[in-house]
Amino acid sequence: MTNPYEIAYRQSIEDPDAFWAKAAEDCHWYKKWDKVLDESNKPFYRWFTGGEMNTCYNAVDYHIDNGRGDQNAIIYDSPVTDTIKKYTYIQLRDEVARFAGALAAQGVAKGDRVLIYMPMIPEAVIAMLACARLGAVHSVVFGGFAAKELAVRINDAKPRVIVTASCGIEVARHCL
Repeated sequence: MTNPYEIAYRQSIEDPDAFWAKAAEDCHWYKKWDKVLDESNKPFYRWFTGGEMNTCYNAVDYHIDNGRGDQNAIIYDSPVTDTIKKYTYIQLRDEVARFAGALAAQGVAKGDRVLIYMPMIPEAVIAMLACARLGAVHSVVFGGFAAKELAVRINDAKPRVIVTASCGIEVARHCL
């Protein structure tokens, strides 16, 4: 007997257009796509050409609109700071909207690039979603980069704004 995973996998290989079109039906589209996979400019493939959606809406607002606003969207559990923080979809939407407004006040608009240099905290997710809400592209850089490598990434991205935290805390490491 074939299990659901094997069936889905086989369809994704044998008929990727139908497979991904079906998966995309679970998302909210402002404008449905014209073509699932555009292969007209190989090797530069484009997915869902002609379609318009907003990732932030699909990740947050869609759940509120479907009656899950009071459910947890994020559960942050940090053993480093001994912190547990929960955000419902409604709380997350409000935080994201507030931060999107702050980014917009700094001139961030659709198509702009925003560099995010933050520890793994809920505010990093909020910053990413705020960029998506505005249609801006975000690039997350890792705190472990040396100064030169970080500078290269910042210069390459040419961000309109850099979002960062005032500090980060790392787990103490002990050698035996």
